[in-house]
Amino acid sequence: MESSGVKWVRLGDYIEQCDERNHNNQYSIETIKGISTNKLFIDTKANLDGVPLQSYKLVSPRYFAYVPDTSRRGDKVALAFNNSGGTYLISSIYCVFKVAKPIELVPEYLYLFFLRSEFDRYARYNSWGSAREVFSWENMCNILIPLPSIAEQQKVVNAWRAFREIKVQNEAKAAPLMQLCQSYIQELKHKYPMQEIGPNINESNDRNWNGNFTANEVRGIATSKGLIETKANLDGVSLDSYKLVKPKEIAFVPDTSRRGDKMSLGLNDSDKTYIVSSISSVFRVNEENILPNFLYLWFCRPEFDRYSRFNSWGSAREAFSFEDMKRCKVPLPPIEVQQAIVNIYKCANEAKLIAEEADRLSREVCPALLQHVIHS
Repeated sequence: MESSGVKWVRLGDYIEQCDERNHNNQYSIETIKGISTNKLFIDTKANLDGVPLQSYKLVSPRYFAYVPDTSRRGDKVALAFNNSGGTYLISSIYCVFKVAKPIELVPEYLYLFFLRSEFDRYARYNSWGSAREVFSWENMCNILIPLPSIAEQQKVVNAWRAFREIKVQNEAKAAPLMQLCQSYIQELKHKYPMQEIGPNINESNDRNWNGNFTANEVRGIATSKGLIETKANLDGVSLDSYKLVKPKEIAFVPDTSRRGDKMSLGLNDSDKTYIVSSISSVFRVNEENILPNFLYLWFCRPEFDRYSRFNSWGSAREAFSFEDMKRCKVPLPPIEVQQAIVNIYKCANEAKLIAEEADRLSREVCPALLQHVIHS
């Protein structure tokens, strides 16, 4: 098959299946990975206490692995590429393979081919079975892939590697900064008296009565402590009673039931005004004594989640009211100390956001570049 000068080849002529096992127990439980539909190796969630590991398959660096069973996976194939320098262990029911002709097919280029949504659709369409549908090794080998020159493959791979390097570098920056930030906050409890925040917060009940704000400004409140785009179907829903969350205001959901022992709370750290459900509580902070971002960081601690759950009351549903929030105690260092901690957090968060964006681009832009190479 030919398309725009790029030849199409049978994948099976360039890959080979691998069946190396952990027979001598060289690799331990720490190296065991699962395979996600996001095309990544992930830490396994399985209980492996007492499970023998000799039959587990080895996935060496630059090897691939996939789950042949494609049922109940949201129309996506669980597949991953070992881009690390170590060897992983995976379940014996999974399939492991490698590129047999790396001088003709760059493994990373093949991985980018697998990241395309077209591959998932192809694999699901060509999965067969009754009780469960399977995308077999034979089906994998029969895929036709575009094979440009090694130089053209390498251009796309280099772009992908650049994004991944940015991701790794910024994750490495974010983690210690986040830890440092939380360590400073923890130490404040021993340096400054704990004070109720009630005198420094005021409930805000401004509503969207004039309809200035639309569905585009509606936000949900996550247990991960953020204002997020809502997943609710708002067709025909009146937004008049929705509460405004202005810049630097904090919103939370008083109902703490069925939220995994975490409170849904978020700070509007933008210069825009958003709206949230009328059942939410919104308040502003007296910035002369407490910086909103500092208070938000205090709320991000797991200790606050435990405190709010323990102090939630009710029968049919348990709630942590605004009055309960006012009784929450925090250490109040000088504003300049609060600001220093907030600045550390902002640096860490910026690195985290850059890493997330680089990860997104590596998954979206690079397959698009591959598509450009195919049709150029």
